[in-house]
Amino acid sequence: MPASLILASGSAVRAKMLTQAEIKHSVVVPRVDEDSMKKSLLAEAASPRDIADALAEMKARKVSDKHPGSWVIGCDQVLEFRGQLLSKPETPEQAIEQLSMLRGDRHMLLSAVVICENGAPIWRHVGQVRLRMRQFSDNYLRSYVDRNWDSIRHAVGGYKLEEEGVRLFTSIDGDYFNVLGMPLMELLNFLTLRGVIEQ
Repeated sequence: MPASLILASGSAVRAKMLTQAEIKHSVVVPRVDEDSMKKSLLAEAASPRDIADALAEMKARKVSDKHPGSWVIGCDQVLEFRGQLLSKPETPEQAIEQLSMLRGDRHMLLSAVVICENGAPIWRHVGQVRLRMRQFSDNYLRSYVDRNWDSIRHAVGGYKLEEEGVRLFTSIDGDYFNVLGMPLMELLNFLTLRGVIEQ
């Protein structure tokens, strides 16, 4: 049994998912240079799946090194569109550009979770969801970004499905929790099998 569960993430959504599932945990935000690691992995032609997994492990390992005996949960999410990796938009204009590119087409979200104990990974999973965007108008796109910029600037692709962003889509094929950035069902199954949460 771990000494405690720690979520290595600054994501309020991920913390809320665990809290709502009645999973006792603390939060420690990892200090990592995600952009540098992502650029390095892209230079090595790593797949989007491997990039999400590596970033999740890096976050979990960083916090785990300082909390021996605890199980540290690291997560990361990437968006893959026609072989290209999209990140969080840095400006409203970039959000409009990304959403224009995704409009009327399909893309994939990959959500990775890795648990580390004493600085080493003990479990990992990458969930995937395929989403199709509708053909929304340029006017709606601009007004959507204007209304939601403070929120969507923290989201890969420039949308949040749990908010107004759901109006951008015609279909979602996969687990909703993966869209939110954590393969929650697989994580809960693992914690249950290992006796960390009640059977």
